[in-house]
Amino acid sequence: MIPLLHDFTDATVLVFGGGHVGARKARRFDREAHVIVVSPAFADREFGGAELVRAAPEPDEVPDWLDRTAPALVVAATDDDAINDAIADAAHERGTLVNRADRSGEREPGSVVVPATVRDDPVVVSIATGGQAPALSKYLRQELEETLSGAGEMAQVCAGVREELKSRDVAADRRREIVTDVVTSPDVWTALRTGTSNSSQVIEDVLAKDLSTGGDRS
Repeated sequence: MIPLLHDFTDATVLVFGGGHVGARKARRFDREAHVIVVSPAFADREFGGAELVRAAPEPDEVPDWLDRTAPALVVAATDDDAINDAIADAAHERGTLVNRADRSGEREPGSVVVPATVRDDPVVVSIATGGQAPALSKYLRQELEETLSGAGEMAQVCAGVREELKSRDVAADRRREIVTDVVTSPDVWTALRTGTSNSSQVIEDVLAKDLSTGGDRS
């Protein structure tokens, strides 16, 4: 499988299944998409801002749900194999992305895996083990949470420095050199992680240093 990032802003995600797996999927996609959860009952869990629809569609009724909601992604998270098969079939017929939450380590062509994710916006790192080792995904996610601390602000620093240097007509090679120095600087990482400097202050310091050293603009 090849990992991709997909923007679900203003899109619909249709989740079949109101158990703990359906709730987890709903929370995941609710950060961007309009999520609709279809189930005859709902677990005593948080579904985020998802729209909960109490219904128990039969397999032959599943296609109509996709036609009415036009989802960008449909999630099969019920405990009924026949329903989940019908969901996958209907999605494939319509060219709709489908995530079968009822299967681990067994994927169909065109299927979507929702990986473990570590996020420090705008930096996102995802981890997948092909459904073979969920415990490993959880462990790696916890390890990366510490590693990525401050990465979001670092991304903002890099973008700000790069744009300002471009506005000053600094040569491309020199811009790359300066940004690389910022990214690999332990002092900058420490300042961002501890809060002793924010992204704006770091950008100012980097630009001031470039000016003081003459800044190669050739």
